[in-house]
Amino acid sequence: MHTDNKKELEFNIFNIDIKVVTFYKFLYQVNDIILAMFFIVGSFLFFNESTTFAGTVLFVIGSFQMLIRPLIAISRDIHISKIKKINKLICNYT
Repeated sequence: MHTDNKKELEFNIFNIDIKVVTFYKFLYQVNDIILAMFFIVGSFLFFNESTTFAGTVLFVIGSFQMLIRPLIAISRDIHISKIKKINKLICNYT
């Protein structure tokens, strides 16, 4: 995950910027933990032929979890962009 916290934290509305960045970092880390668990359990299920199908299912789920990673980062960037626009509007209005 690529983050440039200094740029993301250039704006400040009641410290909401820190909360936004922290929230998305938390989501990203939770997703990575779940992803790792699917792949680890799936790997162990491949040791026995009777559980190979279940292992394959977990690998497919893990692959979808990998898709979620960039979606979290994109969502964060969009959220921060919207907050920056609102901040500019408020600063220009006052």
